[in-house]
Amino acid sequence: MYHMVQRVDVKVRSDAPPERVYRLAADSATWPDWSPVLRYERERAGDANGVGEVRVFHNRGRKEPTREEVVELTPNRRVGYALLSGLAIRDYRAFIDLTPDDGGTAIRWHSSFDAKVPGTGWLYRLVLQAVIGRYARGLAAHAAVAD
Repeated sequence: MYHMVQRVDVKVRSDAPPERVYRLAADSATWPDWSPVLRYERERAGDANGVGEVRVFHNRGRKEPTREEVVELTPNRRVGYALLSGLAIRDYRAFIDLTPDDGGTAIRWHSSFDAKVPGTGWLYRLVLQAVIGRYARGLAAHAAVAD
């Protein structure tokens, strides 16, 4: 059966420097401060840098939490994670790429996935585009006022 990989790509800018944006994005415990995440739990600790952490996010408007594994942490440049469960999609991988931008940071939050149910990928893409937009804007704004 043919499956079409879906892609989401959101770009925003923060007045904060990349180090501050990265610190928030890389620390899963801060996500409830700036995103739709209501509660964070650590299911498994990662390595000394945090890679391999399995985190559970309880989100607004969702009964089932999402479980994600942190797959990449490149200081001040990139945070990557993969969805383990919680949505009817598979092979979900997302990256938050940070680029210095005139005293601030260009944030590119992009992901790819395949729908578990054929024909529903477009709907998940639309929903995730909106949700990731909220996450990215929240990260950008919070980093600009955080210490």
